[in-house]
Amino acid sequence: MKPLKLIVEKSQGELWGRVQYEDDLLVTNARTVESLERKMKTLLKDFHEVEPKEVQFERHYDLTSVFEKFDYLKISTIAERAEINATLLRQYASGIKHPSAKQAKKVEQAIHKIGAELSKLAVYAP
Repeated sequence: MKPLKLIVEKSQGELWGRVQYEDDLLVTNARTVESLERKMKTLLKDFHEVEPKEVQFERHYDLTSVFEKFDYLKISTIAERAEINATLLRQYASGIKHPSAKQAKKVEQAIHKIGAELSKLAVYAP
């Protein structure tokens, strides 16, 4: 089975997840992404008889859940690299405003670029 796209969003202090499977949209909520995945696997088993061990998810986060899950990311640095106003990105991160697809892509690309830089990092210890 190919990985299923799990959309992770934050609303009213909780994480919400949704998965499109066949013609059904499955939705649940939880406090953590790991719990969200477990609950979604249960729904897939209950409604579609899919064995949980066969399910893999490809996580897609809204910006609010990105900055909660990866709280070590510095919003001002991401904003600078994405060429977005830091105040606006903070509003996206808090859920006050929602980014366009273009803005979200710019943030994603900035984070990926930082990740690529970090993956090439070598630490020297004398």
